[in-house]
Amino acid sequence: MDRTRSVKLGLGVWALVVALIALVVLTFLPTPYVIQRPGPVYDTLGTAAGADGEQVPLIQVDGAETFETGGTLDLTTVQVVGNRERTPSWFELALAWMDSSRAVVPLDSVFPEGVTTEQRDERNATLMVDSQHEATAAALNELGYDTGAEVVVQEVVEDAPAEGALEAEDVITAVDGAAVTSAKQLRQAIQDGEGAPVALTVQRSGEEQVVEVTPVEQTDGDVTTWLIGVTLRTDYDFEIDVTLQLDNVGGPSAGMMFALGIIDTLTEGELNGGENVAGTGTIEADGTVGPIGGIRQKLYGARDAGAEYFLAPSTNCDEVTGHVPDGLTVIITSTLEESLDALEVIANGGDVGSLPTCDVVTSP
Repeated sequence: MDRTRSVKLGLGVWALVVALIALVVLTFLPTPYVIQRPGPVYDTLGTAAGADGEQVPLIQVDGAETFETGGTLDLTTVQVVGNRERTPSWFELALAWMDSSRAVVPLDSVFPEGVTTEQRDERNATLMVDSQHEATAAALNELGYDTGAEVVVQEVVEDAPAEGALEAEDVITAVDGAAVTSAKQLRQAIQDGEGAPVALTVQRSGEEQVVEVTPVEQTDGDVTTWLIGVTLRTDYDFEIDVTLQLDNVGGPSAGMMFALGIIDTLTEGELNGGENVAGTGTIEADGTVGPIGGIRQKLYGARDAGAEYFLAPSTNCDEVTGHVPDGLTVIITSTLEESLDALEVIANGGDVGSLPTCDVVTSP
């Protein structure tokens, strides 16, 4: 009997040793995943540390009257643990799998093959700058300011239909005679033509001319897109000077909250009624709110920062449903106007339950 116990004990010890060795080995083996977790939360109505470490306002306006604000209009972020140079260990992944505020995602979905961490950071910084311009334009358009929008050719793709017809820095003012004030409008006009030649009115070196370009078809699964082979940007000439300052945060997902913060800063009263509101979503100059990544982590980050309400893009509902942390009310939106309507209900102490939610949208 004693010998049997001794044998069992010995086997148990060896099993434990093998398990510990396996755990150590797995700890150092590279993995094809990274971890997303809640990142810092920033109040667009408040301040953040600048490049020199001093606190600076996230939104600063010159050339127009500004007003006192209250509560918060928080923008939310996501932190990525790991990169191509150093991926999380299997042990770290196991812990993340058990944490509802974190997500384990394929490495390639965050750091595509051939893209370095520095290149990714640079791209995200560019997206943030573009997002801030769009947020400013959306806010000022909502308030009735003239934004002086111009659609400019950033680059012409080699061997594309536009090569020889368009040049970098051309300003496109019209398509088929209809005025153009946004890159989105131009792309939609080309798409609606379904391959028909388009006549583009262009300002080049101070002179106006009309060029014709025939789009080519690009198919991705069941989706067909018509392209002329240019990258575009929209330049603005704002009537007032709006400076958005936030270092070390990239990507376009702060756009909607920046737009709301600008509007609150330029209007009397408290847009949020003094409540703590967070949110996320891209923004376009026409007020369209678009989807973002990492929304589950942003929900937890907002709740932990003290927000009671969260404005989420309606196009992210598939990721929101069933993943809302306790204590947070999620309201969906697809436009800046809808976001403002939701804030009005919150500010006036209205029936928040009557506002649209993902459960309402996704129900049969």
